[in-house]
Amino acid sequence: MERSIYLDNSATTPLKKEVLDVMMPCLTSNFGNASSIYKTGRKAKTVLEAAREKVAKAIGAEPNEIYFTGSGSEADNWAIKGIAEAYAEKGKHIISTKIEHHAVLHTLEYLQKHGYNVTYLPVDSEGLISLNDLKNAIQEDTILITVMTANNEIGTIQPIEEIGRIAKEKKIIFHTDAVQAVGMMEIDVKAQNIDMLSLSAHKFGGPKGVGALYVRKGIKLPSYIHGGGQERNKRAGTENIASIVGLGAAIEIATDNLEEKTSKIRALRDKLISGIEENIPYVKLNGHREKRLAGNVNFSFEFIEGEALLLMLDLNGIEASSGSACTSGSLDPSHVLLAIGLPHEIAHGSLRLSVGDINTEEDVDYVLEKLPQIVQRLREMSPLYERVNK
Repeated sequence: MERSIYLDNSATTPLKKEVLDVMMPCLTSNFGNASSIYKTGRKAKTVLEAAREKVAKAIGAEPNEIYFTGSGSEADNWAIKGIAEAYAEKGKHIISTKIEHHAVLHTLEYLQKHGYNVTYLPVDSEGLISLNDLKNAIQEDTILITVMTANNEIGTIQPIEEIGRIAKEKKIIFHTDAVQAVGMMEIDVKAQNIDMLSLSAHKFGGPKGVGALYVRKGIKLPSYIHGGGQERNKRAGTENIASIVGLGAAIEIATDNLEEKTSKIRALRDKLISGIEENIPYVKLNGHREKRLAGNVNFSFEFIEGEALLLMLDLNGIEASSGSACTSGSLDPSHVLLAIGLPHEIAHGSLRLSVGDINTEEDVDYVLEKLPQIVQRLREMSPLYERVNK
């Protein structure tokens, strides 16, 4: 029987059966338009608002602070472009980091072409920003700080509460891309001083094509899509009720008994990390060893290319991802790995294994059996490795 082990949960997660079960009626019997005033429309409106309450509860927000979007990327775009537009008279300076997701980085690049000034904070070798660097970067015309909660490649968790506190003291809006974090760590937007937060359902067992943006009450946020009056006149378009209901169910499941779930995932992660370090020479763990997402494992392997490693793993029934050039169609390695100081040749040999609640100890054992063999086989083809061995 062919073995298949999925270890790319940071890219997407399988739709949970319980989530599909609550979505199905919205695709069949409860098919109404939530803007309609008759019974079928009211039923759709009821489940829509119930999902909004679930999302709000999961992150410590109020239901009227939650706006549904088509993705985490859309939520990032809306938050950043919206604040840039609404607060342009106050200033045009934004602070971010060099390791943000491209949904943030490309949005900021767009704004730079339209007269905005962006400071990209560096990170240390473990992927953490310096709070002193953040304080020093603040200017009189700074209107937004956008820093991700946890990095999608190396798993490093930023000091979000402290960043939010600094922003609050300076009366600057703080947005965080929490797409990787929701369902993997505790989020409380009030306690962590978060003004705006982006999330995406498919990262924690929900459907693709739906996300949400939290916007603290009192923040001016312009409409993102013009048309009808959906999402309190902020985002026009008939609501994707089935997916929104799926988001609500998924976030409720993901955040229920969160510590118990993440402790199991963390144990598998730690077994993978220690097994790789013990059995494979010339490897480097990327990201912070402790301040790290529960399921994230990211290593650089010297003397091999990430693409070849991924293909060989796939042939052995292991699905993972790489931060190297080959997976993005770019000639450059991951901007995240370069930002933490890895040279190009080592950054090209990176591997991300992201553990989820679908994974087992048997999965980890199988990877630890196959991965050293694959790495050794690939290194035997490398003249650099041959020279080192001599």
